[in-house]
Amino acid sequence: MPGLNAAPRQTIVLQHDTANDFLALAYPTLRRHEASANIVLAHALKRVSAEAALSGYQFISDSDVEAWLSATDLSSMKSHRNCDSFWLTVWSGTSSRPTLDLVLSCINWTLGDYPIFLWTPHRRTLSSPEWLIPRIIQLVEQLHFCVPPERVFSVFGMTPLVKTFARCWSDLTGFLIEPEPFYAAYFSHCTPETFKYSDAMLPQGHVLRRATVRDVEPVAQLCKEFADDSVYFPLTIEAARIEARELITKGQIWVYDASGDLTTICAVTRNSNRVSAITKVYTTPRWRRRRCAEFLVRDVTARLLFDTMKDSVILYVGHENSAQRVYDRVGFAGLCGKNKSDSIEDSLELGFVGAHRGHW
Repeated sequence: MPGLNAAPRQTIVLQHDTANDFLALAYPTLRRHEASANIVLAHALKRVSAEAALSGYQFISDSDVEAWLSATDLSSMKSHRNCDSFWLTVWSGTSSRPTLDLVLSCINWTLGDYPIFLWTPHRRTLSSPEWLIPRIIQLVEQLHFCVPPERVFSVFGMTPLVKTFARCWSDLTGFLIEPEPFYAAYFSHCTPETFKYSDAMLPQGHVLRRATVRDVEPVAQLCKEFADDSVYFPLTIEAARIEARELITKGQIWVYDASGDLTTICAVTRNSNRVSAITKVYTTPRWRRRRCAEFLVRDVTARLLFDTMKDSVILYVGHENSAQRVYDRVGFAGLCGKNKSDSIEDSLELGFVGAHRGHW
């Protein structure tokens, strides 16, 4: 089996132990679906050099990927254990160009292991069990070679992907699926065209600004409150301080400052060439219903769209989360019961009983 196109049709799973190896093959597809692929793409870009992230991968083409897959003896690429971060990709092909079908990331960060993240560029085929199930089975079997089952504490991605993966993983490992989802959310986006301006003025003495090193303690407290709200991924104050310092050092968190009282945080931690993701918005309870989050999210979104010239800002928001109203008023699409285009994805996180829980 010299390459992917040697047989009339086949599906293979590749293991990538570095972000460079993963992006060298997956980047052309990820680039075409930059918003939808934000989690797997942005996490990988964090692990490569700035030069590679900003320019190097821009020159990788589909023909480069096709040439590599055609010339490589894929039968010699055996799965193996990896206790650190890695990616799995599922490819299919005929005599035509090979296609990236699925991506799985199994990575960690400062506060521990991330969930398993799943992504596909073929959203419309997810309704076909004939297409999805064989690929998920291959992916699950490969992952089982790579990590102990205790590592897989949860899986997050498009709902059909996650449900199929969870059933297959549970059948293979015996780890039961948690009875309640950890997270059920909409993937939404705001663009320069959908962004909604507001004439509302901040109260006197209130400012919207990037957090500084002097803000570590109040930001840490808000990070802890945010995590504790999630139930499934609480933080100690010590861990929250670590997160706060990292966010502040990297310039990734903004605050609503009410005359010296920090009421609200907004973090932007996943960035790629044209897309940024708002990954944390939280207002302490005593300051809620005063539009703090709306002021801050609108300001941060505007900075990203009009100062850094992003094509879109994306986020996930829970199905039952009242914050949908805030994001809708800023211009995020498909929320509050409004029509959902194909780009508004339904997403799910399912956990596994008895696994070693990480944090995100």
